[in-house]
Formats: sequence, structure tokens, C-alpha cells
Amino acid sequence: MSNRILGHFRESAELKIQTASALAQPIAQAVELMFMALSNGNKILACGNGGASAHAQYFAAALVDRFERERLPLPALALGANAVVLASIGNDAGFAELYSKQVQAFGQPGDVLLAITGGGDTAGIAAAVDTALEREMRVVALTGKNGGAIGKQITDADVHISVPHERTARVLEVHLLTIHCLCDGIDVALFGGDSDD
Repeated sequence: MSNRILGHFRESAELKIQTASALAQPIAQAVELMFMALSNGNKILACGNGGASAHAQYFAAALVDRFERERLPLPALALGANAVVLASIGNDAGFAELYSKQVQAFGQPGDVLLAITGGGDTAGIAAAVDTALEREMRVVALTGKNGGAIGKQITDADVHISVPHERTARVLEVHLLTIHCLCDGIDVALFGGDSDD
């Protein structure tokens, strides 16, 4: 069992090192996109399914409350956090519209949708991306594997951060590190200095 556990640690560490150079530029572009939106009085909506939903909620919490330092709250909303809304939409419209209906309700031109999926072929996330683009929002797609359909549907004005790995657990681990980079970058861009202060 110890060797198996060590294998998880090694595989995770190796993937992070292997992808750091390739992902640094799109992560920086995502920080810039989010910074511009927040600077202009817009907000960030975040969505994902399963573990990706937990990441979306964590990201929104870090913006609304704090990441590593005290600062003003930032407008972010995790679309998977309201169980009653999810149950209502799921019951009446179906699972595929869980997030697209909320993007339609809350999204405005200039807002950003952070769409998180371990693969990129999740119908509900793809529908949310379509709705965001229709509403003249920008999209940061955080995917894995080959980026799937979501990687193909976003525009050149959007940002695609794709972790090139087939194992969902490893992809989500890099997604969490990416979220930390986004939160840190947003804090530094908006409030200056080093967030380690």
C-alpha cells in the first residue's frame, strides 16, 4: 500500500512539473481576463460537476472571502452551491440545463464563466459555455485529457487551460493548483504587492 501511495504522489508531482511551462501562459491570460472583468465591475460565475463542482465552490469562496490575505470581497458565484435551485432545474428542465439556466439568470455581458471539467465533454458544462457566449461573457475553460467539445466551442477571446492527462484524479489535482494560481494572480493584479505578505 505504501508503494501505491508513493506512486500517486510521484505521478501528481511529475504531471505538475511536466505541465508547468505549457500552462503558465494560459493561466496568466485567464488572470488578465478575470482581472479586467472585476476591474470593470463585472463578476465571475463558476461551475463544474462532481469534484469540479467542489473546485468551483472553493474558487468562489476564495474570491468572496479571501485567498491568502485580507482584502475587499470580490464578486464570484458558484453555480453548484444552491441545492434547491439545482433540484428544481434538474426536476423541471433536466440535468443538462443545471448551469445554463443559471448563467442565463445571473450572467451579464463582460462577466466571466469559469467552466471546470475533468474531460471537456460534459453536456451541462458545454450548455453553460454556449449560454455564456450568447450573453457576451468570456469563458475560462479548465479541462483535461484533450479538452473535448468544450475546448472546441470557446472563441479566441476566451482562455482554454487543458491538463493533458487521461486520469481524472491527476487532472483535478492540477486544476486545484491552477485555481490557486488564479486566486493569487487576481489578488496581486487588483491589490498589488505580494500575497505572501
